[in-house]
Amino acid sequence: MPWREILSVSAIILTFVAFGPYIGSILQGKTRPHVFSWVIWGSTTFVVFLAQLQGNAGVGAWPIGVSGGIAVFVALLAYRTTKDHSITRTDWWFFSLAMSSLPLWYLTSDPLWAVLVLTTIDVLGFGPTIRKSFHAPFEEQLRFYLLFATRNLLAIAALEHFSVTTVLFPAATGAGCLVLITVIVIRRWVYPASGGKVFPLD
Repeated sequence: MPWREILSVSAIILTFVAFGPYIGSILQGKTRPHVFSWVIWGSTTFVVFLAQLQGNAGVGAWPIGVSGGIAVFVALLAYRTTKDHSITRTDWWFFSLAMSSLPLWYLTSDPLWAVLVLTTIDVLGFGPTIRKSFHAPFEEQLRFYLLFATRNLLAIAALEHFSVTTVLFPAATGAGCLVLITVIVIRRWVYPASGGKVFPLD
């Protein structure tokens, strides 16, 4: 098996390794993902997957496609666990801005512009989760976002064609994961929960 295929398969496996415990933690009520973030991420990730295929990303795009499908499922789980009072006006601002911008990708036949728009929307999707994690840093999993950032690095390495169209989305979302991890660690350090650990990976 060529090395790009190996990296792509490794990235897909890492995707399931990351999502498995994360979904299990949601079902157990330990992790409470923000529904707005996951609706945005599920929508944009799958569309970017299609744009990457058009941009000749090849097998390197497949981990993104798998993530898009699973993200939609997480959005459904998040909807079941989200309480109305946990959604703020700022969250609505991020959500409205992102979703109103989503149709813009369709207006261009250029996959580069589609990816630029969708990456911007996806980064906006981090807004509600970062805001929530700032106030409730123990309701998200560090391990999940660390694995996701690593997965994106593998996905980039597996690309058959390197360009802004194929690299921007996984690079930007990986950077977003690192920013979120930083926020969570700092907030856990400043306001440790009773019996909680600053660096728990579960």
